[in-house]
Amino acid sequence: MAVFETIRKFFVPPQSALSEQVEPAAPTTYTVRPLTSDQLEEVLRLNLRCFRNGENYTKHTFSFLLNEPGTFSFRVVDAMGDMVGFAFVMINQNGAAHLTTIGVAPEHRRRHIASKLLAHMEKALIAKRIQTIVLEVRVGNTDAQELYRRAGYNVVQRIADYYNNGEDCFLMMKSLAES
Repeated sequence: MAVFETIRKFFVPPQSALSEQVEPAAPTTYTVRPLTSDQLEEVLRLNLRCFRNGENYTKHTFSFLLNEPGTFSFRVVDAMGDMVGFAFVMINQNGAAHLTTIGVAPEHRRRHIASKLLAHMEKALIAKRIQTIVLEVRVGNTDAQELYRRAGYNVVQRIADYYNNGEDCFLMMKSLAES
């Protein structure tokens, strides 16, 4: 039974036991840095806090993303060096980018951290001559949709039953060629 639990923990993310009420963090400065496999455990913990009611990536998925040559990964750290945000983007075989996940710690939200991550990521993609980026966002996540719209993304399609709970998503796209 212990072997089964060990295997299960590798593939299935644990459920977070955090309360719903979040106290905002003290004001601080933020810096975008590369995210490497050295930060695997830290990004796993933050991911669970960012997506309490959503789809959480497993350790296996993050390990794959961190070791895949076609993936860019970034983290945002506060003045103490603690990770407060992350983003992963994969370069597809057709030369387009796919933002697979982006998250910000609940106590650091509403401070433009996700916007800073998006801008940093897009600059790195433009340097690699990537011209298009796509992402999926829950139809019910209007805050994220607004973030992406402000950054120049447009809804191109609604995909039914995209998430495990049956929720639809919007496929959003941005041309980086204009940037």
